[in-house]
This record gives sequence, C-alpha cells and structure tokens, in this order.
Amino acid sequence: MRLSEDRISHISHLIFDGIWDDDLVDFTDDNKALKEIKDVITSFFAVEERAEDAARTKIRSLSRHIPEGSREWEIMYKKYFEEELAKTK
Repeated sequence: MRLSEDRISHISHLIFDGIWDDDLVDFTDDNKALKEIKDVITSFFAVEERAEDAARTKIRSLSRHIPEGSREWEIMYKKYFEEELAKTK
C-alpha cells in the first residue's frame, strides 16, 4: 500500500496524540518523536510493498498465465505474499 507523505504525517499525528492523551509517554522532543513514528510507518509499508512486488513477480514468472483477479491468482498471491513477509521476520 502506498501512502502519500500527507497521509503518513496525519497518521503519525494521530498516533502521537493518542499516546500523549492516554498518558503513556512523556516526549522530551515532540519533533523527534513524530519523525520516529513517521519512519516506522514508512518502513512498515516499504516491507509490505516489497512483499507485494515479489508476489506479483512470482505469479508472472509462472509458465502458464494466471489472470489477475481470478480465484487462483488471489490464492497464489496470498501464499507468495505471506512467504515474502515471513522472510523479513
């Protein structure tokens, strides 16, 4: 999933505010905390994006054509996507 910088910033502020409002953390540097939250969100989605690209590449490399959106394609995609995510853990 690709998110714009504005969306990532918005989500980061929501997380920041939620943590602050629930009195879970006292930040010594608000800007540094927001940057760290943004970095974590960006890294998370980068891992998913790489797994998605790898799964699609594997399906395209099969000897027979599997139409995207078909039940078989969805099953293969889920399998390959989960395999790729497991590699990152």
